[in-house]
Amino acid sequence: MAGLESLLIKAKGAARRGDAAAARAIYHDVLQRHPNNTRARAALKALDEPTGTPAQLRFDALVAAYRDGDMARTAREGAELVRQFPHSHGVQNLYGAALLALGENPRAEAAFRAAIAADGNAHASYNNLAVALRRQGRDEDAEAIYREVIAQAPMYADARYNLANLLEQHGRDEEAGYYFAQAIAIDPNYVDAYYNLGNLNAKMERREDAIACYEWAIHLRPEHDDAINNMGGELLALDQVDAALVCFERALVANPLNTMALVNRGKALSLKGRHAEAVAAFRKAVALKPTDGSARLQALFEEAHVCDWSKRGEYALVAGAEVGAVQPFASLPFRDDPAHQLERSKGCAAKMFAPRPATLPSPEPASDGRIRLGYFSADFHNHATMYLVSGLFREHDASRFDVHLYSYGPQQEEDACRARLKTEVVHFTEIGAMADDDVLALARADNLDIAIDLKGFTRGTRSRLFGQRLAPVQVSYMGYPGTLGHPSIDYFIADAHALPPGGEAHFTEKIVRLAGSYQANDNTRAIVPDTLGRAGWNLPETGFVFASFNHTYKISPAEWDIWMRLLRGIEGSVLWLLRSNPWAEANLKAEAQARGVDPARLVFAPSVPHAEHLGRLALADLFLDTFAVNAHTTASDALWAGLPVLTLTGRQFAARVATSLLHAADLPELACASAADYEASALALARKPERLQELRARLAARRLHCPLFDTAAYVARFERALEAMHARHLAGEAPDHFEVD
Repeated sequence: MAGLESLLIKAKGAARRGDAAAARAIYHDVLQRHPNNTRARAALKALDEPTGTPAQLRFDALVAAYRDGDMARTAREGAELVRQFPHSHGVQNLYGAALLALGENPRAEAAFRAAIAADGNAHASYNNLAVALRRQGRDEDAEAIYREVIAQAPMYADARYNLANLLEQHGRDEEAGYYFAQAIAIDPNYVDAYYNLGNLNAKMERREDAIACYEWAIHLRPEHDDAINNMGGELLALDQVDAALVCFERALVANPLNTMALVNRGKALSLKGRHAEAVAAFRKAVALKPTDGSARLQALFEEAHVCDWSKRGEYALVAGAEVGAVQPFASLPFRDDPAHQLERSKGCAAKMFAPRPATLPSPEPASDGRIRLGYFSADFHNHATMYLVSGLFREHDASRFDVHLYSYGPQQEEDACRARLKTEVVHFTEIGAMADDDVLALARADNLDIAIDLKGFTRGTRSRLFGQRLAPVQVSYMGYPGTLGHPSIDYFIADAHALPPGGEAHFTEKIVRLAGSYQANDNTRAIVPDTLGRAGWNLPETGFVFASFNHTYKISPAEWDIWMRLLRGIEGSVLWLLRSNPWAEANLKAEAQARGVDPARLVFAPSVPHAEHLGRLALADLFLDTFAVNAHTTASDALWAGLPVLTLTGRQFAARVATSLLHAADLPELACASAADYEASALALARKPERLQELRARLAARRLHCPLFDTAAYVARFERALEAMHARHLAGEAPDHFEVD
């Protein structure tokens, strides 16, 4: 959409050429947007002196019909006027615009070409012609038209703006940014150019630049709710949650029906721990737009966090939504179906990942013969993933591997995990403030041989960087329990239990199966012995303690029904859960009451430092796993602390992780094949303490030597996998499935 000054210039030009009709149409357009513009009113008054000609009156009626949005009438009456005045630029252009609005693109093209033939300086007609060409899939022809107009009219901002949009659509982002900036330089009041340039910068992770563009758009149009909302999105990505929340609320004041602002407000409220308000925001978005699968899934996922299961059946509506709009991670707890999750990932990746670059990396072999590895994550701090992989970084063979860590999480205080990591690797680089292209340039300059993604579809991800090819070999590892669904990721690290033979069909990556478990572990994790005893944690001294320290979003009615039957079946038993939020506690107590269990038998544990948490786990008797999304780090924590874990072996990778861990911990009998077996096993173990004690003793005896916690042996297997990937690439062989003993 052209800016005010650009429109006034065009109107004056039309009037000077004697095309009063075209000038009149432009001034009417200006007054629609700016009703109090005195210059437009005065110029229109001068043009509107009565001419007395029937043709002029008919053209005025045509303009009025177009302005009223009656395209059918405009096209009908325009066709009659065109027959009478085939060489009238104004008639042909307006007729073409009506045909364009009606989707009659070839006829619109003909009308615009006739308008240009009547007036070769009618730049608006050139623009309209390019639109008609684009709608016919003739983008190259449209680009040529835009460039022709730019050459003819260097001060015509609209041509640059429209060319920029076309270029961006084709992934030519740097060129697009140049032409958006040119349009703004010509017309400093071009609101839409600021807005679209802001969106382009946001897409390219140039957040500060994006925010500056949005601020200008909002300055020029204070009620621009989309610009306000998008600025909030960038602030949220920068972890400025409070400032982002202000933006979302301001956008909703400007437009209460802006569903994206509602969804974003919900996300910000969730991060603030205001879960009930977040649910309300998501649900309002769904009420306004029931077809919005993303908003509905956000609502369901937030409700899962507070253990409100009343609307879980709605996931069927989400599953039928456009796959690219549905976040894969949020889908995991609602359906244990690897084929379904593959489609979720493919749809999301198609929208999220950066386009394939023009050139692919081809690093020269390192002079010292080492393989250069780049690990990319936002979680190089006290985080669940780092508790597991810190042993990998410590044990990496520096004589064979040159290890680089690229951190793009929010800048944080130096915690113990982060400080230790920096002592274990030579290269630790902060890339959080860098744009995608700059990260790509850095990775290429570092001559990475293998790039490893530790995030996938989890919060704060920048996995889209891998679409640009950071290295000739790219690997998904540890961060996301499933396929990323994009061809730029070559390999996925798994094992035969988490991903049995045949599971390759549900992954776009080639599968590398490690012996033991795919999951890394650190066998130096400290355990602070508990000093409070059961009473200190409000647990019974003699009753059986079932525990489940999984996130609340993983708990569903399926396992809850079983857990409540276990409590009813084992007198004096309790269920020990991690304290999450007050709404979850209240809802779980209500769900217990509804199943005939005294809510007092639910005990909620507060968060404590990780080493202290590991120490208190010894007070429990049996860890009960969740189904569709298993315990991952929390299962390793329990086993490392000596607490047996009971799981149900599901279908998707996320539902088989604990099965993998139990086999690697030499406790395969605790991986159950059915929900009935899971319930029966839990009941039997609770009733036979000697059997449970035998399992605990076996776990204690083998803990330091089992495949799960033999960090050095695990790292050796993982390094052999990396060497095999690298060797295949050097040999010119495509990625393929393979196993490492």
